[in-house]
Amino acid sequence: MLCRSFRCQCLFIVPRCERVFQQTDRQTDMQPSVESLVRLLESYRGRDKVIRIVCYGSQLVGGVLSRKAETDVSSQRLGKRLLLFSAQLSHCRTVLRLFDDLSMLAYSHSYGIGGREEDVGVRWISVLTNVADQLYYPCEHIAWAADAGLIKVKSDKWWLYGTVLWGTSLLLGILRSLRVLLLLKKKLKGYERDGAGHSRSQLRRQMRGEVLSILSSMADLSNAIHWMPPGFLWAGRFPNWLVGLMGTISSLIGLIQMNAGHSTETDSTLSLPHREE
Repeated sequence: MLCRSFRCQCLFIVPRCERVFQQTDRQTDMQPSVESLVRLLESYRGRDKVIRIVCYGSQLVGGVLSRKAETDVSSQRLGKRLLLFSAQLSHCRTVLRLFDDLSMLAYSHSYGIGGREEDVGVRWISVLTNVADQLYYPCEHIAWAADAGLIKVKSDKWWLYGTVLWGTSLLLGILRSLRVLLLLKKKLKGYERDGAGHSRSQLRRQMRGEVLSILSSMADLSNAIHWMPPGFLWAGRFPNWLVGLMGTISSLIGLIQMNAGHSTETDSTLSLPHREE
């Protein structure tokens, strides 16, 4: 009887131990992901990218739910709340960018006229991009201050200036990435003749990073055109869900680039706040 009792206790304890070990393994697996998320949120750029994803994701889901207004009232209410939440997050990012001028100026000063760039085209495109990015911030600050009632000017024209500068920066970024892709392809052909395997894989990673940058900038540029005055291309024609979709795609690519080490300290792909149409 004693032996049978001991055997039963062992059969009972072993599954419990296995469950404990499985839970411990799951907790151990979760810890690195939680720690990486915490590290991401502790940095300013990382937190901004997370807020951007949530902002545009909320606009995407809210826009889709709002389209069900005729059939589902509860979905319409949830959609409106998500759109309001998205607008508040966008306003939050606008306020945080009040302090970005100095870091952008430091980056522009360190880059200068791009003397370290091998290609003249890449150099001057980068210089013009830095100028557009630098001018964007005061335009946005003035528009924000006007909307907040801090200064007595009309905010519409300053939002327009900011949109034009943002679009210009994105377009220049696309041209720069295309130029860099051409240069990398030439280098890749040279390495293929020489048989340098490690250099080829590194060049391919850089090329993938440039392709992602082009896709991200094109998604943001489509939104920038949407916020232009009516009559310019597809200005004002995007529904909320499409604006959210383009922004979400761009934000996810930006997060991937940050994790992969492709993004720079200063993000030239700026993000304008949404405005309710």
